[in-house]
Amino acid sequence: MIRPRTPRREQLGEFLATRRRAASRSALGLPSAPRRGDLGLSREEVAALAGVSASWFTWLEQGRDIGVSRQVLGAVARVLQLSAAEMDYVVHLAGPDDETVAEEPERLPSHLQRLVDALDFPAFVVASDWAIVGWNAPYAGLYEPIATLAPADRNLLWLVYTDPQLRRMLPDWDQESRRFLAEFRAESGVRLGSHRHRALVARLQEASDDFRIHWAEHAVERFSSRRRVFEHPVQGRRVFEHHSLVPSDAPGLSIVLYVPV
Repeated sequence: MIRPRTPRREQLGEFLATRRRAASRSALGLPSAPRRGDLGLSREEVAALAGVSASWFTWLEQGRDIGVSRQVLGAVARVLQLSAAEMDYVVHLAGPDDETVAEEPERLPSHLQRLVDALDFPAFVVASDWAIVGWNAPYAGLYEPIATLAPADRNLLWLVYTDPQLRRMLPDWDQESRRFLAEFRAESGVRLGSHRHRALVARLQEASDDFRIHWAEHAVERFSSRRRVFEHPVQGRRVFEHHSLVPSDAPGLSIVLYVPV
């Protein structure tokens, strides 16, 4: 019996459909298709190349809760030319819905607050839904509104897409926002079906046209440390190395560090 769709399987189906429509036909040795040119595969073509039935792949793309093995997902991933990060994302979404997900603490543990307070460069702590649960004085100096924001608005993804001041501080907002969102999707994984994550996404879709467009792209990218540039309205250009660490005793939290260059 085919079970009803779940939020995680819906995300999986939408992701696979996006990648199927963007797949390169020439890279797979297929001729260009009328109307689509070099891009895009039919469901039947993906199924044939992956060695699965067309009905099974159709059900998977429709978000139905059907049995899926890692081996078969690997075959589909090779056809769709998925990256390692995208493959991990697919595997997690295809896992059983009863898979337990550790809940992060509602408040930042005091020892982690002491840790970020001891740093002389901007640092803050985010939960799995990117709610900002703690920060230090240098971060408040970089982004002054953090202390006065309503708790519901104190979320990194929400601020990137809705705060004009933060948008002005990012020289290449379009590229940075897309990368943030791709990392958020990769890090969230199975949590995308949780109430907190669904509520955040729904709220952002209501508030931001840019978010709706970017979210529909289904980009997935692992975090990597990198250079970040801010154009501060008073301090001028600030350049940092952006790092993210996960405490071993609080794996639902991430410590974000802006180390001055």
